[in-house]
Amino acid sequence: MSVDEFVKTVARPLSAPRSASLGEATLDLDRGRRCGFPEVVYGEGKSVETLSKIFQCLLDEGIQVLATRISVEKATVLSAAFPSGRYNAAARTFRIAAPQAAAAAADQAPSGRVVVVTAGSSDLPVAEEARETLDWMGIEVTMIHDVGVAGPHRLPAHLDKLRSVDAVVVVAGMEGALPSVVGGWVDCPVVAVPTSVGYGASFGGLAALLGMLNSCASNVTVVNIDAGFKAAYVAGLIAHNRRRPR
Repeated sequence: MSVDEFVKTVARPLSAPRSASLGEATLDLDRGRRCGFPEVVYGEGKSVETLSKIFQCLLDEGIQVLATRISVEKATVLSAAFPSGRYNAAARTFRIAAPQAAAAAADQAPSGRVVVVTAGSSDLPVAEEARETLDWMGIEVTMIHDVGVAGPHRLPAHLDKLRSVDAVVVVAGMEGALPSVVGGWVDCPVVAVPTSVGYGASFGGLAALLGMLNSCASNVTVVNIDAGFKAAYVAGLIAHNRRRPR
């Protein structure tokens, strides 16, 4: 083995991961190399000042910013500080394109295809968080809205959109039955997201979560309640790795 080959295959993986200390936050600048995609910022509980420092550090490193759970009040201040930022009020996401990364992404074809399906329009905020995440990952996204089991004729009308995709994210509240139905129509992983939509006995999404965990469709897996980001990230990794040459 040559010296160059040794550095590429052995020395680099053993090198110390890069990070940036910002006082109240320590950014993982090495995550993109290790895990395929850079760090995503969870905005809830963080001050605007902390978020601004994190965003600027990521941009300085040429990293595209995705922040989740950003309130309207925080977004108003952040939009003034970062005029190129884009806030999705339904998803509560804030994104900023790093010029270098955006230019590179524009020249690349999407690295996979994922469909996001909602049972009802009340599930839209969670679905939008999923859509923004997949778009940030460079995944082609198709949305199918309001096809819950109360109107069983609605889903079959969209089956053509579910063909030849890498994964499907299904967002549903109430009893959470839709992922099992979708799972019976497709030959790819289905990532189910229970939402907190429903009346008293839904227990804030717990009923949907338990229903999805007990799905008899073998291709259904489940993430946490209202976790649109998590579902999209998992589906995006599936899509990205299916299309990536090994």
